[in-house]
Amino acid sequence: MESGEEGFKRKESYFLIDVLVFGAIGLAMYILMRVMLKEPIIPWKEKKVKVNDISLNKQPDQKSNKKKKGTPSTLDEEEAAPFRTLFPDIVGFENHMVRRVNNEFSMMAEVEPVNYYLRDHDEQEIIDGAFETWIASNRYDVRVYIQNRYVDLSEAIEEIQKTLKSQDNLNHDAREFGENMVRDLLYWQNSEPRFEAKRFIIFDYRVDVKEIKADDKEELEEKIIDKAFNELHRRIQAAKQHLRTGEMEVNMLSTDGIVEVCYYAFNRKRALKNRYKDVEKQEQLSLYVTADQTPQRIALVKGELEKYVQNEKESSGSQTSQEEHLQSV
Repeated sequence: MESGEEGFKRKESYFLIDVLVFGAIGLAMYILMRVMLKEPIIPWKEKKVKVNDISLNKQPDQKSNKKKKGTPSTLDEEEAAPFRTLFPDIVGFENHMVRRVNNEFSMMAEVEPVNYYLRDHDEQEIIDGAFETWIASNRYDVRVYIQNRYVDLSEAIEEIQKTLKSQDNLNHDAREFGENMVRDLLYWQNSEPRFEAKRFIIFDYRVDVKEIKADDKEELEEKIIDKAFNELHRRIQAAKQHLRTGEMEVNMLSTDGIVEVCYYAFNRKRALKNRYKDVEKQEQLSLYVTADQTPQRIALVKGELEKYVQNEKESSGSQTSQEEHLQSV
């Protein structure tokens, strides 16, 4: 009887050991799975995710939610803050420059890059030497601005469609090839977001008003703009001369070019549909219509004006006849 009890106890102890081992293995697998899924190990404990030291699993206090007028939210600033840091205190865009307070000016130039890794060793040495020479010759700060834009193939598509419509002697195969190409380009552009990088260099200069002599404010303003433009233009020409050796083209941006960069910075998604070039072509930036118009459009506008003048005369004639009738009565 004693040996039977000892055997039963031994089996019971083995069973408990097996339960503990399997339980430990299961617990380890559970912890590993929760860690891999980035979820809390304790299921009834909410996961706290913090963004800018703000816990998302807590409701914001109603008192703290009230904001003072003119105080921007920290979450709303995240996208606009880098560009605000790039050009602080903007006064306006004029004379191919960004004007800021305290007579500070900035000029931008777009750089056409070169594919460095497709060149051989000697060509890479030439590129490195051109860039290093330009950097070493600078006695002023230069800033680099890289802007990611959605790939826009609308110009190429419009050119293909224009060619297909204008060429009447195209055979069936060529026309079908062009239509398939337009269809493939539209699908490639709209199937998923695709980006291209635009590279700019920014030159800053502050005009010291004490060094300028002028008789009145208008002359002073003109001399300030001339001095800023000449200095910044000289810097861009120096960069263009040095980087051209490494086959990197530098093109100064006009006022419209700088405004276009700002437009893409704040309207990256919208700029793909509402292009800045279309806004410029439709003269939405002009106070008056100055573009060349077709004779049909001019005749239509003249006809509308004549109708308007005739209606005004008829309405004024009816009013005068009513007044004469009332006076006679």
